[in-house]
Amino acid sequence: MDIRNVAIIAHVDHGKTTLVDALLRQSQTHISKEIQDKGDLIMDSNDLERERGITIFSKNASINWKNTKINIIDTPGHADFGGEVERVLKMADGALLLIDAKEGPMPQTRFVLKKALEMGHKVIVVINKIDKPGVRISHVLNKTFDLFLELGADEETSFFPTIYSSGKQGKAGLDADLSKMDDISPLFDAVLKHIPSPLMELDKPLQILITNTNYDNFKGRIATGRIYNGTVKKGQEVAHIKRDGSIKKFKLTSLMGFEGLDRIDIEQAGSGDIVALSGIPEITIGETISDPLNPVSLPLLDIEPSTVKMKFGVNTSPLTGIEGEFKTARQIQERLLKAQEADVALKVEPEGSEWIVSGRGELHLAILIERMRREGYEFQVGKPQVIEKIENGKTLTPYEKVAIEVPQEYSGSIMQKMGLRHGELLDMVTDSPNGEAGNGVVFLEFLIATKEFFGYRSQFVTDTKGLGIISSSFFEYRLDSGTRFQRNNGSLVVHEAGITKLYALIGAQDRGNLFIGPGSSVYKGQVIGQNSRGDDIRINVCKEKQQTNHRSSGEGTSEHFNTPKVMSLENAMEYIDETELVEVTPKNIRIRKINLEG
Repeated sequence: MDIRNVAIIAHVDHGKTTLVDALLRQSQTHISKEIQDKGDLIMDSNDLERERGITIFSKNASINWKNTKINIIDTPGHADFGGEVERVLKMADGALLLIDAKEGPMPQTRFVLKKALEMGHKVIVVINKIDKPGVRISHVLNKTFDLFLELGADEETSFFPTIYSSGKQGKAGLDADLSKMDDISPLFDAVLKHIPSPLMELDKPLQILITNTNYDNFKGRIATGRIYNGTVKKGQEVAHIKRDGSIKKFKLTSLMGFEGLDRIDIEQAGSGDIVALSGIPEITIGETISDPLNPVSLPLLDIEPSTVKMKFGVNTSPLTGIEGEFKTARQIQERLLKAQEADVALKVEPEGSEWIVSGRGELHLAILIERMRREGYEFQVGKPQVIEKIENGKTLTPYEKVAIEVPQEYSGSIMQKMGLRHGELLDMVTDSPNGEAGNGVVFLEFLIATKEFFGYRSQFVTDTKGLGIISSSFFEYRLDSGTRFQRNNGSLVVHEAGITKLYALIGAQDRGNLFIGPGSSVYKGQVIGQNSRGDDIRINVCKEKQQTNHRSSGEGTSEHFNTPKVMSLENAMEYIDETELVEVTPKNIRIRKINLEG
């Protein structure tokens, strides 16, 4: 059977997962009942992905169309998961670049497209969401063309084939007229026409590049990868070539192909196809499975370096061990090492009784923390730090390109806040409907040091009342300017352990913004709010009102308790400074001082 391997590239929220759903459903692909019961967004089967509306883990789906097997590889849209993206593109021969018909290409589209063009992939541009109000199709096409030229695409690649679609309605066509579209088939036909089939080197010695690993309770470690050369059969002997060049021989215990989203047992597969196999206990991402008689390694996957690190440790708070199932150093270390195996962009290094975990960004590490928390782990983490490097005696620090889209009335506040963080304005475009001044949308692009950008996202949501869109991606390492953005406010710290009382909290709320309400267990040294001033204050929030046998009419009626700001994991990570930690348990996220007595 003819084969096409195609990756789908898109920025967060440009409708990639919805479009893949339409492709799966309209090709009559078998979808298991368990996945169907979850409703839409078949590819985002993980709970975290559904809650956040983003793809985090790359997945494979296989579709049969006109006697051709199309392997669709879903890629994460967020730059923090670039480690996933880079290895996924190794499995593909071409890509669908999905772009919102109103927003146009965004910074994270740029990151993945750059990687695809570097690998020489053929790219089909899909202008999606053409049913959305306020679409700007000609503007978006021009911007996309500019992006191709900017990334150094050759002439043939720059004149890309274009498909227009509405993933929500399951329709696509060669023209941007929704009324002329019937179904999604023009997209399938474009894939068959423009994406090249893989080279079928069936007579060469076997070579499989492993791009993903996961664990099965019955089959052990399952490795997924693309066959570059030769054929592989169930039960055959293979050579596992490790990163250090050492070779070990194993017998495959199972061989699986893909049908829809399911893995199915198969007897054999040939070059160009994507398979999953088991029987090699220590295989990791980027390694090669080869012919035992003629073992030849494929080039190792080269992943861009991590830019952010955090310190993980065993929970040492007074409430330790109460809420978590896994809390010992051994259990936490095992889980972190398991995460490192599954994610090539993650690095874990022991440091005394703690671990330094490095990743591609705050979100990358926050997702790891959230996954561990949901699995029953209890631990504590320190403030995110950037990973700097020294070249020729000079300190280089990572910089990010930040793209912001806000209503015009909030643009002044954004400029002011980014200025305080020493952000450099690269571009500013105002898009006013019907030429009305002060009533449009402003597109801003900044270059800012990653360490100064920390903590801005939650501030941005507040400043724009939730109406702004912000996205960032790693740009490059630059000379450290030596500037640093410091938090202006201190913390409200618990003076003595106990249960918080409404009477005490009403008195405390005049000091700043509280993070907790009445009836919560707190301990000495726990941070329960942000001080309105620059220093820390220790306050007693467990104090009860003294009772008397006198009561005056109207007593207490004028007192009002403001709704506390409940800190999410990301908010807590952004808030803390060098003197604080985030305590993470399956039930609570708490902020505390490193020195509880201090």
